[in-house]
Amino acid sequence: MTDTPSAAGSANTMARGLWSSRLAFILAATGSAVGLGNIWKFPYITGENGGGAFVLVYLACIAIIGIPIMMAEVYIGRSGRHNPIASMAMVAERNNCSSGWRVSAIIGVIAAFVILSFYSVIGGWAASYVGHSAMGDFTGQNAETIGAIFSDLLASPGKLLLWHSVFMLLVIVVVAQGLKAGLERAVNILMPALFVLLLMAVGYATTTGHFAEAVSFLFSPNFSALTMDGVLTALGHAFFTLSLGMAIMVAYGSYLGRDVSIGRTAVMVSVMDTGVALLAGLAIFPVVFANELEAGAGPGLIFQTLPLAFGQMPLGGLFGTLFFVLLVFAAWTSAISLLEPVVEWVEEKLIIGRGGSTLLVGGACWLLGIASILSLNLWSDVTPLAMFERFEGKTIFDLLDYFTANVMLPLSGLLTAVFVGWFVAKESLSNDVTLSPVMFSLWTHLLRYVTPIAVLVVFVYNLMS
Repeated sequence: MTDTPSAAGSANTMARGLWSSRLAFILAATGSAVGLGNIWKFPYITGENGGGAFVLVYLACIAIIGIPIMMAEVYIGRSGRHNPIASMAMVAERNNCSSGWRVSAIIGVIAAFVILSFYSVIGGWAASYVGHSAMGDFTGQNAETIGAIFSDLLASPGKLLLWHSVFMLLVIVVVAQGLKAGLERAVNILMPALFVLLLMAVGYATTTGHFAEAVSFLFSPNFSALTMDGVLTALGHAFFTLSLGMAIMVAYGSYLGRDVSIGRTAVMVSVMDTGVALLAGLAIFPVVFANELEAGAGPGLIFQTLPLAFGQMPLGGLFGTLFFVLLVFAAWTSAISLLEPVVEWVEEKLIIGRGGSTLLVGGACWLLGIASILSLNLWSDVTPLAMFERFEGKTIFDLLDYFTANVMLPLSGLLTAVFVGWFVAKESLSNDVTLSPVMFSLWTHLLRYVTPIAVLVVFVYNLMS
């Protein structure tokens, strides 16, 4: 996968257009960042690591890792005005560097494609649970019955394929319509709807009688409950939650106007993303505590623990349905952003147009997703790398998740931080990111020294754990 700017590429750049406003970009970038990681993963890893102390460390990690790398990625996209790989090559050449730095974007684009293939499968789980909740399948049921619903879903290749196909089709329909009619229109509808649903879920949580307990759990630091593993988990999640290392912010940045401040916009996206994660905790933990459930219940919190809780509570069917609609919306906006950088690259390389590029990439991604589906049932005993002890027992689904999250994303983010921090001319950066001298100096120092070290620590920790 190589890329060099061409006349055709320049024409495509002129035709691609720009976000209609700073708000449109913020909604799109926030939609990318706000996904299953905020509503599914953040609450349970907070529960596993003692609540408030973990939240404080996580916020610090957003500041030293998340915001600096996001700004670097958006800068590359806006400066290059092409697909992520070509943009990276162009910025490198302008700074008299090897175009080989585009390997960072190549890794990111491939990671986005692979992640979407199994992310769509999980999005399908959420979509199926909307129907289960609306039909009252959780009402009055015990833990064994709720667990059986999830087990039956995973054991059925046909059901998983149906919901994977529905979810991927939703993503393809949006991305195929391009920037204004597709991406921008979708986020202008989905993101406000997501916030409304989330606030409704928080409002419902206040009626459980355990809202104050949840607030205390999330915002009262208990550093005795925070281990070094918890700190490293916060570092890792701060990186992954903002959709970094997947070329997404490079792709979205290529549509960003010159009059928009990269620094202020990155901070706003980070604040909104973190706000959603905290609101998700305020929506989930009161329900968990009201039913005397385990706060650190792990991934099963969303698909097994919460359905049990909703099934026992007044109006639980209604609010359970709203919750899973919220989950689908969050997954949908993130999935759209995962498809976009790959489609950008194909659209600029081939002559099949936006629609054809989206169908080609989306279809290939859907096809790869079938391997993840089968690894949950018919291929559950297929472990391709079992000859290596650390990968013993890992299915295809597990391996795709492991290599993207633990190798590809941090490697792409690390290379981007080093490249922008050390090899891009400071004058070029200063003119483009529009920060005050003090904030610009802080950002470049973080990008040169603190951020790469933090990402490297996460990288090594994940490989060794």
